[in-house]
Amino acid sequence: MLIENAIHSQQVYDPTDDSIMAEQELCMERLYDYNHTRPSEHAKRAQLLKEMLAECGTGCWIEPPFHANWGGKHVHMDDYVYANFGLTCVDDTHIYIGEHTMIGPNCVLATANHPILPELREKAYQYNLPIRIGRNCWLGAGVIVVPGVTIGDNTVIGAGSVVTKDIPADVVAVGNPCRVLRPISERDKEYFYRDRKINWEML
Repeated sequence: MLIENAIHSQQVYDPTDDSIMAEQELCMERLYDYNHTRPSEHAKRAQLLKEMLAECGTGCWIEPPFHANWGGKHVHMDDYVYANFGLTCVDDTHIYIGEHTMIGPNCVLATANHPILPELREKAYQYNLPIRIGRNCWLGAGVIVVPGVTIGDNTVIGAGSVVTKDIPADVVAVGNPCRVLRPISERDKEYFYRDRKINWEML
């Protein structure tokens, strides 16, 4: 309980405490097993995810390699979340991901940060702020989400964006720092990419 109080307190603490590091190492052992499964071992991967993650809904899938400071222990995934290769969750505190969200390759969700004050940083002190990603979002390849950020439902974050502030629901947002480009609109019901029309009869 003392470990949980420290890492989830949103206050500066010492992550090199022996009890914290021992608990973290146990989590990393299971993550190692996950990343060394064979592509055909679907049932084994699904079972390991259930054991590793704080919450793992129906139909969740993470393509190995998956990297996580606590082996996914503080990652909460609703139903049908999909993460492509190379997801990194700096899950020193909670990361919440809503149902049907898709995460592109090589994305980083980082809850941990270090104080600016040099005297604290040289002791490796840190603090953690939770990340919340809504339902039915899409994070393009290489997106970075920093501590404390919330992304609203249905929102698309463009590839390579660095999300430093909250992003509302139902928008397309891009850039470094990430900013709202436009709302999701009626035009998106007709075109899936630039001037390419959706063929609804095929779907």
